[in-house]
Amino acid sequence: MLDLWNLFEIAGTVSFAVSGAIVGMVKNMDVFGIIVLAVLTAVGGGMIRDVLAGYTPPMALENPGNLLLAVLTALSISWLFASYRIAGRKRQILTFFYIAADTVGLASFTVTGTLTGLAQGKPHTFVYPIMLGLLTAVGGGVLRDLMAQRVPSVLNTDVYATASLAGSLIMCLCWHYESQDLAPWLGAFMVIALRFFAIRFRWQLIHPMEWRKRGKE
Repeated sequence: MLDLWNLFEIAGTVSFAVSGAIVGMVKNMDVFGIIVLAVLTAVGGGMIRDVLAGYTPPMALENPGNLLLAVLTALSISWLFASYRIAGRKRQILTFFYIAADTVGLASFTVTGTLTGLAQGKPHTFVYPIMLGLLTAVGGGVLRDLMAQRVPSVLNTDVYATASLAGSLIMCLCWHYESQDLAPWLGAFMVIALRFFAIRFRWQLIHPMEWRKRGKE
């Protein structure tokens, strides 16, 4: 299970570093700003997870492998998009890579956060592993968006945090019914599937102000 945890941790780090770097490029930041956003997105959620789980100092500081991986990913993405001309499709390609990377990162860190809670022997509560999974998954993205002066995606984007909550819940249920080996894969699949369908069919949670406007029309 530790090897599987490391696999999802690396996948989440790279994916969120890509999404953070893309936000930095869209905001026309220099390479340092791009690296800062990439690192915050990639390791921010994991650091929140480690502190809440009682692991201090956080693993990103004690063993900076993931931090260096995020820096290298940011540099690679910056070089890639600076070196190749994509003409008028650049914005669409950036958007595609951002959504794909953000979704994979969300799923991967939902898994690592939830597994951390479950491994501490507290699966019966459900609240602890689910909240740990959610905060790991969205924490880095919130830091990224605040630094980029955007409303955090978790507060206004189509099914986002909800997808993480659903993935964590599936994992807890699998753990409860002695299907630990399936838990990470089913949890990740649930997050990715919900994000895909939400984007494809434009699913949205209730926006009270929009309902109010429709009622007046």
